Amino acid sequence: MDTVEKIVEDFASDIAMSSFSSGTRLRDMIRAIRACKTAAEERAVVRRECAAIRTAISENEPALRHRNMAKLMFIHMLGYPTHFAHMECLKLIAAAGYPEKRVGYLGLMLLLDERQEVLMLVTNSLKQDLNHPNQFIVGLALCALGNICSAEMARDLSPEVERLMRSREVNTKKKAALCSIRIVRKVPDLAENFMALAASLLKEKHHGVLISAIQLCTELCKASKDALEYLRKNCIEGLVRILRDVSNSSYAPEYDVSGIADPFLHIRVLKLMRILGQGDADCSEYMNDILAQVATKTDSNKNAGNAILYECVQTIMGIEATSGLRVLAINILGRFLSNRDNNIRYVALNMLMRAIAVDALAVQRHRTTILECVKDADASIRKRALELVFLLVNDTNVKPLTKELIDYLSIADPDFKGDLTSKICSIVEKFSQEKLWYLDQMFKVLSLAGNHVKDDVCHALIVVLSNASELQGYSVRSLYKALQAYGKQGSLVRVAVWCIGEYGEMLVNNVGMLDGEEKITVTESDAVDAVEIALNRHSADATTGAMCLVALLKLSSRFPSTSERVKQIVARNKENAVLELQQRSIEFSSIIQRHQSIRSSLLERMPVLDEASYLVKRATATQATISANKHAPTVAPGGLKLPNGVAKPTSAPLADLLDLSSDDAPASTTTSTTTPNDFLQDLLGIGGVSTSTAGVPSTASTDILMDLLSIGSSPLQNGTPGQAESKPVHAVPEAIDLLGSLSSTTSVSETKPTRLVSQGMDLLDGLSSSTSVSGLEKTVHPSITAFQSTTLKITFDLKRQPGNPRETTIHATFTNLTSSTYTDFIFQAAVPKFIQLKLDPASGNTVPANGNGSVTQGLSVTNNQQGQKPLAMRIRMSYKVNGEDRLEQGQVSNFPSGL
Repeated sequence: MDTVEKIVEDFASDIAMSSFSSGTRLRDMIRAIRACKTAAEERAVVRRECAAIRTAISENEPALRHRNMAKLMFIHMLGYPTHFAHMECLKLIAAAGYPEKRVGYLGLMLLLDERQEVLMLVTNSLKQDLNHPNQFIVGLALCALGNICSAEMARDLSPEVERLMRSREVNTKKKAALCSIRIVRKVPDLAENFMALAASLLKEKHHGVLISAIQLCTELCKASKDALEYLRKNCIEGLVRILRDVSNSSYAPEYDVSGIADPFLHIRVLKLMRILGQGDADCSEYMNDILAQVATKTDSNKNAGNAILYECVQTIMGIEATSGLRVLAINILGRFLSNRDNNIRYVALNMLMRAIAVDALAVQRHRTTILECVKDADASIRKRALELVFLLVNDTNVKPLTKELIDYLSIADPDFKGDLTSKICSIVEKFSQEKLWYLDQMFKVLSLAGNHVKDDVCHALIVVLSNASELQGYSVRSLYKALQAYGKQGSLVRVAVWCIGEYGEMLVNNVGMLDGEEKITVTESDAVDAVEIALNRHSADATTGAMCLVALLKLSSRFPSTSERVKQIVARNKENAVLELQQRSIEFSSIIQRHQSIRSSLLERMPVLDEASYLVKRATATQATISANKHAPTVAPGGLKLPNGVAKPTSAPLADLLDLSSDDAPASTTTSTTTPNDFLQDLLGIGGVSTSTAGVPSTASTDILMDLLSIGSSPLQNGTPGQAESKPVHAVPEAIDLLGSLSSTTSVSETKPTRLVSQGMDLLDGLSSSTSVSGLEKTVHPSITAFQSTTLKITFDLKRQPGNPRETTIHATFTNLTSSTYTDFIFQAAVPKFIQLKLDPASGNTVPANGNGSVTQGLSVTNNQQGQKPLAMRIRMSYKVNGEDRLEQGQVSNFPSGL
């Protein structure tokens, strides 16, 4: 028996895979396609079937036309082309019978779209079917028109659709209303034809008609302001009545969803109310009662009820509702936060973030629940709740909220600690009113999540410490204790070793004790131990290691008894695999061994850091980072270059500023690369490295010690014009002592250019503590007046960089010659193509009146055709005087020859 069945199945399969004819049924074709094992077999089956359909089309077989169209629709859904049968759809639509029309309209909606030229031929058939006495054929035409209607068809057939919206048949009115939505979208000018009809449909009882009419009203409000005003006057009462009836209606099986009467109609009505009530106090007042009723009577234990409540809250927050109604809406969102469904809690948090701008006090009442959401297991809820908490913080609640977040920081997931730490640091920096509280919170964050704290936050903390002289002793003691307990937190280690190096004597002598602070016993050896442990533990981190070496060097001066031990610790790094640490170890060892006379003055406490300047610099770096993330195009060589963080003015075109002589020299680009995450370089004020793509030798980043000694970076104090230019210094692989070949009466600036050889050299050998230490040799030119008018004077101090005769550093000084203060001051400069220009941020944007102070800004220019063409520059200054924009510009042509 099994054998007989198998033979029958094989025979049927052979028939299915044989040559197709146009009479093959749809199910047979589907079965044959599904039986294919490869894509090639499927393509063969489809190709044979399409050939059979083409034959049937050419032979004009009306009896098989609807069957062929059904197969074509399936082939189209598989992704194969069916354009050859578009006319068959029109023939089926033109047929008299309902079955043929049904297949024809279905094929029309599936195979064609409004861009097809064939569609123009169907307009007449649609018009005839819209006037057909059979309501089902009318429904087919309305469905097709609502799906593929073009602008031309909308204009031609809109009168028929308007007429059908007055039909007695419920289904016809519903489909006509939906079709009119497509017409209004395609031709907004026709919106006025449907306003009265849409308002009249709101009086219907059938829920399907009501939903269609409300959707049409919503589309009309979006398409026309006149329609919006009309519906505000004529539809509010109807909408309130519909919402009241559906809310108070008894059980109706055809509309019931989980015990809620037609939630879809609820939501549509509420959305339309929100559009009508937005910005209209009268409409909003009329809605208040029914919205309060829906908000209080809807069951929140069902998902459908929660959907209605959420839409009701959105409507309340979107209209001009009363304060009591808004509090009710926010309380509903507060209940949502206690729901078990993560989706409901997430949308509640989203809505509360928008509601806080409307009624922050009401949202504050749910602060405890929101804080619990920060500890949720769901990552998306945690992040959204954290953003909401950040918005909730103000001067009155910052301390309790910060305490809650820091307490959670210790148990937070590692993946979430980064975001949480960033928000806590932002809150503390923004809302701290006293430095002691700020320092305590930052120390806690560094202790619990120091590996997630960004370098700019640590730098800001050090700036505050530098300016808080009365809290430096307390801070170094707190950081020392934190370092003992949380020595693996990288940012904590960096800040702690910096403080120990700067204020180590305060740690040992318990200087600056606060009321209630317990004394701790720390010896000089203990302080060195702490830094040594940090150095050994974080030896792989070049920045932390470098800071530890600097701290040890300073401790050797603070605590002379530990000098020998520090020398041994530093010497162990002379063969460190990290070149930075190796170089520091060699140089610092030389200072300890051979320069006792100047060590104390060289290692004095770092001067107080300018907090205002740092804030400007940090804001500039942030803006530069944002610009980089947006992939802003690089300024072309010779084009206008603005200081970092200064927005390009849009008030005047830049064409006249860029009107410089053209050059045939190849364009070169200088890019100033900053490293905001390099904490040590940022801390010691070392800028980025300028690199050139035009063959100009690039300068290595300045050594930290050389920066501390003002070598190679500070303006020349005692140099004279016309000195010989320094030749490039060639490093050798052997260890070089940079501090040893000068006599006690020689200043560094008087040294002739020297080529370093394998023999050890010490540039500070024999210097007394009173010996001047200045920058390496620079060529200094007299100051020039670059620009002067009756209102503004600009002077340039010019210095040629050692080792690169093409590069000139310019120190620009801007002086106000009037009795009015200049605000929003911006300096711009443009140079020809053969010159590279880099502008540093200005010292400020306000120029005092009457020359009582000035604004300075640094520039760096590199003349790639030095000796052939002189420096040339166009400048523009924009500023405001008493709120009025001013603009001055000029050309600098009095640069000294040879630059």
